[in-house]
Amino acid sequence: MAINTIVWGENIHEQTNAVVREIYPNGMHNTIAATLNEDPAVAATTATLQEPEHGLSEERLASTDVLVWWGHKDHGAVDDRVVERVAKRVWEGMGLIVLHSGHFSKVFKRLMGTPCALKWREAGERERVWVVNPRHPIAAGLGENFVLENEEMYGEQFSVPEPLETVFISWFAGGEVFRSGLTWRRGAGNIFYFRPGHETYPTYHDATVQTVLRNAVKWAHNPQGTYKAIHEAPNVPVEKALEPIVERGPKLHQAGEAGYR
Repeated sequence: MAINTIVWGENIHEQTNAVVREIYPNGMHNTIAATLNEDPAVAATTATLQEPEHGLSEERLASTDVLVWWGHKDHGAVDDRVVERVAKRVWEGMGLIVLHSGHFSKVFKRLMGTPCALKWREAGERERVWVVNPRHPIAAGLGENFVLENEEMYGEQFSVPEPLETVFISWFAGGEVFRSGLTWRRGAGNIFYFRPGHETYPTYHDATVQTVLRNAVKWAHNPQGTYKAIHEAPNVPVEKALEPIVERGPKLHQAGEAGYR
């Protein structure tokens, strides 16, 4: 079966900024979804901030294999209940791909547990993205580097946890460098952060960027399915211990009683 993917877009700049609207007349989320749907292994739909529950109901997320997230102008408008819902699904095995300014999203910060801060400059600089992990599945089909003629600069230090893998490192015309492709695992879920994608430049129309996005969805997908047992914290009775033991000393909980959360 195809990888059931949701592309979530804040969908504000497309409505309020003429430059962004000209580049992405159907919205960035629809552009990204169309790119993903070029791969028969992926079935991508969209959701936006303006929809009820931001388009991310419990029922919809329950059947989602990978969530792609782009946000910028109004991270704070995302309902905390939806943030927790997404985090829960990632722990259970749903893949998450966070794009560009989504580094400051509630979802990403919740799963990273750090400020996720960085340097930035909006000057349309040339960005050379170096593939530093060429055997990684996300880098499949790429050369040793690729160039984006106009992009927003992001610079180190990027205050995220030490990644599982570094796939890309960017150099900008102004001299800064940035870890532009990083992976983590949270619970059973795979997470990939991909830096390019400033809304006033046609980054998501770039063929190489599109290849990375399709590769990333396939990498983030967990074919083992949902792992709901990750939330369980059973009180194991003495008589069910793997080795014979004798109960001794005082205790706080009665047999079979649930623990505190």
